[in-house]
Amino acid sequence: MIRINLLPHRASKKKETALQQIVIFCAVVVVSAAIVMSLYFFTRVQVTKTKNDITVANAKINELKAKIGKLEELKTLKEQVKKKLDVLAQLRKNKTGPAQRLATLSDTTPNQLWLTVYSEAGENIKISGVAYSEELIAQYMRALEASADFNNVELVVSEQAEVAGTKLKKFDVTMKLKPATSTAAKK
Repeated sequence: MIRINLLPHRASKKKETALQQIVIFCAVVVVSAAIVMSLYFFTRVQVTKTKNDITVANAKINELKAKIGKLEELKTLKEQVKKKLDVLAQLRKNKTGPAQRLATLSDTTPNQLWLTVYSEAGENIKISGVAYSEELIAQYMRALEASADFNNVELVVSEQAEVAGTKLKKFDVTMKLKPATSTAAKK
């Protein structure tokens, strides 16, 4: 039988296989390192981008907080102005007093009738004056009764008097103030 020595051939194949395995192992290590490095740099870029986004978002938040602070300040100013306007409206609504009553007296006074005395004691008012005729006095009393400020208008005295050579009718009228609630309700 013939024998062939294959040992050197097997040893060279083993060397060749070992060399291939080392090359493949090195290639796998290099490819793995490349993949890991690329993932690292990709993640690093994303982290940097995210940090920049966070910085921009924080800047916007601070800007918006400043605007919100201004808005809150404007809201409080608006509320204060509204309260002041409400107080003014309430004061106008409930305004009573001599100025308004005198304005009513002035508006209702016809021509050729003059007031000489106006006195106020609580809710009682007394007016004295002169007029050319009794009809003017009656017209004036009707206008006072129809006003929103006075009621119970009564003629106390009407007598003839001579003033500067002219015959006039001298009169005294009493009346009461209407309560403030009914005045506000009518307005």
